Amino acid sequence: MQIEKNFILHRADKKPILIDTFYNENVKNQPLVIFCQGYKGFKDWGAWNHMAETIAKEGFCLIKFNFSHNGGTMENPIDFPDLEAFGNNNYTKELDDLNDVIDWSVETLKNNACVNTSNITLIGHSRGGGITILKASEDPRITKLITLASVCDFGKRTATIGDLEEWKKQGVKYVLNGRTKQQMPHFYQFYEDFKANEERLHIETAEKRLTIPHLIIHGDTDTSVKIDEAYALHLWNPKTKLEIIENADHVFNVKHPWEKDELSEELLSVTRLIIEFIKK
Repeated sequence: MQIEKNFILHRADKKPILIDTFYNENVKNQPLVIFCQGYKGFKDWGAWNHMAETIAKEGFCLIKFNFSHNGGTMENPIDFPDLEAFGNNNYTKELDDLNDVIDWSVETLKNNACVNTSNITLIGHSRGGGITILKASEDPRITKLITLASVCDFGKRTATIGDLEEWKKQGVKYVLNGRTKQQMPHFYQFYEDFKANEERLHIETAEKRLTIPHLIIHGDTDTSVKIDEAYALHLWNPKTKLEIIENADHVFNVKHPWEKDELSEELLSVTRLIIEFIKK
């Protein structure tokens, strides 16, 4: 297993991105799989590393990364030491980040016999699911899409972060991170950016526009993103494959930190579905 952690992707006039790659050096022509974390997430959260290794061992090149404004730094990619960056994040920044990671992956691995850079699957968890739906609908390089506990609507989330007039007046609203106890800032630019790009950020339109295979996975005890959102995605695009994981919460019954050497039963089921879907 070839694992390279914390490669720094430097970009002109943009914050850098931290990237991990996992692949099996004994397998040729592996599909490229790019994983996007969700809101208040990071690439090393919980059992994501275990999941990445499990997928890579089956003959895939998996790349995961931290969005540039997720609140981590190059020196400390875990948790949220840079709340100023977190507050300046928005959906279009995440779409730009994902595009740059795809560009970097294709350019870096195009001459690697182990990787087939013309076979690209996106995986997105939670808010990252919404980002991958949007990206897959507008980027012809993407050949398959998998969403885990994905949101189906950014609009209703964007406008509910406090009263809009108060938010605009103060310039910032805060959301408590229950695990770290940090007050996570959302600067008003988040709403302004959403309104300026509302058509591009409409997940329903993007889902209906998809022509590639899409696997939707959701836990039936998810209290963070209701299972109704998975049903909505499937309704908008009946060609999608919908898999419900019984007794699974929003993160498929893992937590951070994850100190076990194996995946939860529910996340293992998710991982097996991912492997099966990409291999088809």
